[in-house]
Amino acid sequence: MLHRAPLTVVTGVAAALTLLFLQEYGLRPRRRLDRPRHPAIRCPHQPLTVMERATCRPNQALVVIPFLGFALLAGCAPEPDPADAIFHGDHIVTMDPERPTVEAVAVRGETIVAAGPMDEVMALEGPSTRVVDLGDHALLPGFIDAHGHFLGAGRDQHLMVGLHPPPVGDVNNIDDIVRKVRAWIDERDIPPGEPVTGRGYDDSLLEEGRHPTREDLDRASTEHPIILTHVSGHLVATNSALLAASNITADTPDPSGGVIRRIEGSMEPDGVLEETARGLLAFERRPTPSGAELDDLIRRSIDIYLSHGTTTIQDGGITPEHAAVLQEAADREPFKADVAAFIRKNGAPDAVPGVPYRRGYQGGFRVAGVKLMLDGSPQGRTAWVTVPYEEGPPGAPPDYVAYGTMEPGDYKAQADQLIDAGIPFIAHANGDAAMDLMIDGVDEAVADLDPMPDHRSVIIHAQLMRADQLDRAKELNVVPSFFAAHAFFWGDWHRRSFGEERGNNVSPLGWALERGVPFTIHNDASVVPPHMMRLVSIAVNRKTRSGHILGPHQRATVMQALHAVTLGGAYQYFEEDTKGSITVGKQADLVILGENPLTADPEDLEFIPILETFSRGRSVFVNAAEPNP
Repeated sequence: MLHRAPLTVVTGVAAALTLLFLQEYGLRPRRRLDRPRHPAIRCPHQPLTVMERATCRPNQALVVIPFLGFALLAGCAPEPDPADAIFHGDHIVTMDPERPTVEAVAVRGETIVAAGPMDEVMALEGPSTRVVDLGDHALLPGFIDAHGHFLGAGRDQHLMVGLHPPPVGDVNNIDDIVRKVRAWIDERDIPPGEPVTGRGYDDSLLEEGRHPTREDLDRASTEHPIILTHVSGHLVATNSALLAASNITADTPDPSGGVIRRIEGSMEPDGVLEETARGLLAFERRPTPSGAELDDLIRRSIDIYLSHGTTTIQDGGITPEHAAVLQEAADREPFKADVAAFIRKNGAPDAVPGVPYRRGYQGGFRVAGVKLMLDGSPQGRTAWVTVPYEEGPPGAPPDYVAYGTMEPGDYKAQADQLIDAGIPFIAHANGDAAMDLMIDGVDEAVADLDPMPDHRSVIIHAQLMRADQLDRAKELNVVPSFFAAHAFFWGDWHRRSFGEERGNNVSPLGWALERGVPFTIHNDASVVPPHMMRLVSIAVNRKTRSGHILGPHQRATVMQALHAVTLGGAYQYFEEDTKGSITVGKQADLVILGENPLTADPEDLEFIPILETFSRGRSVFVNAAEPNP
């Protein structure tokens, strides 16, 4: 049977019936019950008067009557409420290892209430049940975003100049950047002195093979401070007006964990700032609106994720103040999807009990932990490594290994406090030197704890993770979340930066799978768009822009890649009991795909359309451009 009366109800009523019988046969003194007795439960085909005809001796009643009570209740159990929706077809991929496929799935309210044979699930159909015949389409659990910055998805489309190269944008050279920035100023009639922000330029793909400098951007405007964020988010290109407004001069020293790039042969800034040097700017590099405009940005960004089948979204690295704003927005009107935020804490350690960490969502939002930053980005050539770069940034010495962005002692103290307090943390680490620090901090934090707590500390990005580091990760229950999209977007660039051996082993999914290390994969939106099927495709194919297969031994199967964006993601968030698979009792987060990814041509995975997305049992996205079941 799909549904049973709760055991506590059955047991309680059966015990009451047994007590009444025992009193009738004199097995214990009769007494008046102090609390009101419930009305007799009657059922036309099994009347309670059968009790009056019992002829067993008192000692037989001790055995017989409890079973009679259970039988009566089983016969009188109410029919289960009908399902709100039933899905059936040959392509239901549950991601549940105990039951990988089923014929049908039923949803009531926010919960999956049945998953199994067609006839059993269809018994839950009612007059208002929506019945979906999937046909050739596939039903999967909703995707889980293991890492990203969700507001960027909406912000980049409306509040900043988009400067991405193909296939995301159309920028191929520095002249394109200058033209687009100038057009943005003119079309919006931005007054002199007002900052102009943009994002997405990629020096690795520009025809000039370099970052735009202050001299380049002065061609766009000398009256507007210009801030252009590199695609990695770890560097910015600025013009002379912004440098002047920020008082960044030849006398300004490089801050700890950052670099002010200089004009060759001098100390004059060339306009490019790395890592913590971005903090010297007088203006915000990401415009953040307020009030109704911010609320619109939040919900527009969530809608973008839903259009890619993602039902759990991350905002990785925000301030406590911004977290409070998000919670207020969720309290006013619940979010369509779940948003898990991580508070960024990169300074000296302070009291962690002040972190508003919560296991459950309120209105679709929760603070899920803390984010720490240990280094930069490999595509920006600021990832901190143990072996020098084969090709570093302009002017880098032969022994260049980049640098860390957080004091090791501060990180270790934070890691110790967070693990002791039971607050999850994610640590940004791309280079293997940064990952050594991350893992050492966890190792020291749990060294004297027996048993080791289930902390699931996460390495975010883990691009240049070594095999021995994966061994340590498994031992210490550290979860790497690989920025697997790098294989396509920057795989060729990494071969230049790190050489063939290291470059072909970025995002080492194969090594993790060999060792049984739990892992996830992510897009890190808005570094690249939150396109989940493209992410799955890249993890499976690992084909670079040039067509090179980046480390064939590091490829995942389709099922393994799907696990990383469903049940694996749920595990990372400590939500595997409620999300990540189509399992009875779990939250009804579902996505309908145009084709079953397990039977599709791997080369076509990224082109499988999202037809409909369900969050907490409610349809929240329908693809108007594709036929729906």
